[in-house]
This record gives sequence, C-alpha cells and structure tokens, in this order.
Amino acid sequence: MTSEEAPASGGQARFRKPGRRIAVAAALAMVVVIAGGIAMTMTLAGTPAAASPSPSEVALASATASPSPSPTPTPTPTPTPVPTPTPQQYWEATTSGVLLPASEAALATRHPIAVMIDDQIKARPQAGLSQADVVYQAPAEGGVPRYMAIFQTKDPGLIGPIRSARLYFVAWAEEWRALYVHVGGATNAMQYIYANNGNYVFNADEIHWGIRTGYFDRVGFRRSPHNVFTSGVRLQALCTRVAKIVGTTKATAPMTQAFWTFTDPVPMYDRPYGGSILVPYYANRVSYRYDRVTNTYVRSVTGEAVQTDYGSKNPVTPTTVVVLFQQVGYMAYNPTTADARKGRLEIQFNGKGRAMVFENGQAIAAVWSKKNDYAPTLLAYASGAHKGEPLPFVRGQIFVQVVPAELPVTWTVGTSPSPTNGL
Repeated sequence: MTSEEAPASGGQARFRKPGRRIAVAAALAMVVVIAGGIAMTMTLAGTPAAASPSPSEVALASATASPSPSPTPTPTPTPTPVPTPTPQQYWEATTSGVLLPASEAALATRHPIAVMIDDQIKARPQAGLSQADVVYQAPAEGGVPRYMAIFQTKDPGLIGPIRSARLYFVAWAEEWRALYVHVGGATNAMQYIYANNGNYVFNADEIHWGIRTGYFDRVGFRRSPHNVFTSGVRLQALCTRVAKIVGTTKATAPMTQAFWTFTDPVPMYDRPYGGSILVPYYANRVSYRYDRVTNTYVRSVTGEAVQTDYGSKNPVTPTTVVVLFQQVGYMAYNPTTADARKGRLEIQFNGKGRAMVFENGQAIAAVWSKKNDYAPTLLAYASGAHKGEPLPFVRGQIFVQVVPAELPVTWTVGTSPSPTNGL
C-alpha cells in the first residue's frame, strides 16, 4: 500500500451523522407509547416485563438524550516498503556464449588468442584444454591430429605443449582475428602468416620471440619438441606487444560481435540417459560420453578413461561437440621440400559440407559453410522445420572435430527419461 492509505474496511459506517441516535430513540418511544395504551404488563417467555414508561417520561428522555460520539477510526499502519532487488546483469562471451557477471564483463569481449597444441602420445597430458572457450582438432601428418585452442574468458596458468602451424588452422584463427601462437610451421602456413600478419591474424611465433623474452618456456618435464609452454597471462602481454610491433590496435581490439548464436541448456527432465560419440582418427581415437547431470561430454583419447588437463587437473568436458566433415589430402608441394618428406596435409576448409552437432544429449544433422579464409565457419540445420536457419550452441566450451569426409564417425543417443520418474 502506498503512503496514500485507503479507508479501513467498513470505515464509512463508523462516521455516523449527528442526531441519528435521537431519531431512532424517538421512533422507539412512539412505538412504546402506542403499545402502552394496549397492555402495560406483557410477559416474554414467562418473565414479567418491566413497566412501560409513561408518555411524559418518554418525551423527557427524547428531549434530553444526546448523541454518543462517533468512534475515531484506527488508521491502518503503512507497510514497510520492500526494496525491489536489482537483477544480476550477465555478459555473454562472444566465443562460447558463457555468461559472465558484470565484474568480469571485459572478459566476455576480450581479444581471442589461438594456440597450437600437440597431440602426440609424448605430448600428453596437455595443459590448458579444459579452460579454452573453443578447441579445434584436425588431422596432421602421420594421422596424428593436432589442437588449436581459443582462449578468451580464462587465463590458464599453463598452456602447452605448443607446436607448429598448419594453413587450415591459420584460416580458422583468422575467423577470430586471433593472436596466433605457434612454433614454426609448414611452408605454406608460414608464407601466409608473414604475408598477412596484421590483417586478420597476428603472428606470435615462438621461434621469433624466443625464450629470452619471457613469453615462453622450454620446460624440463617434457622432451623436445614437446617442451614449449606458456601461460594465459604471458600471452595477454604478448598480444599487447605484437599489437605495438604490427602497428595496429586490431591485434588487441575487443571481439564485440559473436558470429555463432547461443542458447541455454535444456532442463534435466529433457535430457536423455547415456549417449556417446566416437571419432576414429587414423592414429588417435577420440571418444565422448554424455553426462546427463552436467550436460557435458566427457572426453577420452586413445584408451584414456578421461582426458585430464595437466595444468588445471580438471577433466576435459565440452558442452557442445561439432563434427565437420571436410576433404583432406596431401599438400601440393615440391617433392624435395620438408613438407613432402613429412607427408603434410591440406584441408578444404572453404565452401560447404556435412556436419553433426551434439548437445543436450542429442545428435543434430547440420551443414557447415565458410565463404573465404577469414570468414567464420557457420552451422545451420540440415533438415526439419528450421532447415537453413543458424543452429545455436548451448553455452559452454565447444569442441570442433574436423575429420576427413570419409571417416566413419559413429554415435549413439541415450534413452529419453520416463514421464513417470521425473528427473
């Protein structure tokens, strides 16, 4: 109730007009006088009735009676106003859709950093993968895939081991306008990076910067070439340094616009029990097990029970897994070069193709598209009522598995919860 209080319930009846009691008394007196002329001693239920007053007594009482004062209404107390709570404001990360509190708003649009990470058996366990916002994995020579982790909202204390560049990873880094962190690379990748440094990608080659700069370490707990590590804080400093050298603020400019769309997770009662994905790269086998409670996909590589981050000690559990089926072949090169001897690959990353998106325990058929080297890779529904519309990702870490078009990726979808058992 506001400060202007409404009258109490029935309040108008309390404010009687002066003289109302006099009128009632006079009317009663007249009835008594008339009745008195008929019977002076009527009885009620066997009890003698009191003698009726004489007309003169009634008249005297009517003349001398004064109205009783009207009662003063008791005001209704004003309730103490309850303050309306200010809704918590959250900021959506432009890489993964993760919601951050207002105190961390700057992280939601921070300039992305892309780091090449090894996946040979001697490089495991890797550090930083559990804290990346987006992770790409794609084939490399020898059938061993390689990672590129995109960092925006978190600064891991340890990232690595860092390995060399490939042209297709550079093209994906360009989508994010990222600082591209690597240790050397294939010939075509290095030529492209140096020719386009400062446009859509920003070169952070460990071979150029070296250990003396303090941005990288050659650690003693791993053997070369699996021993180059860094941290999120040092890469943020390197990002600023590269921006000054390149002479453009684009190297540190915030990423204010997301090119993917994001959505909230479905409630527990809509999540299935079980579900799995198997990506059988030629050298490594990557599997995922859907966890209904956390609504994530617990990751495993080549027989591991759970892939665990060496730095954070946390399991790698993305919220969304995207599989891009793309053409993979050997790079066109001069057979006398190191690229030929190592059997390096190329991937047709531009154009359109088939894809699968796994989230909320469901498998969704999709279509990927990428217009050019620096355009984003977009995902759309392949069929159904929303065919051709952007396919939103559930907020959280996204793993992008790039596989040869002919690779037999398999998956299972869990059983739906029974309507009788609720959760």
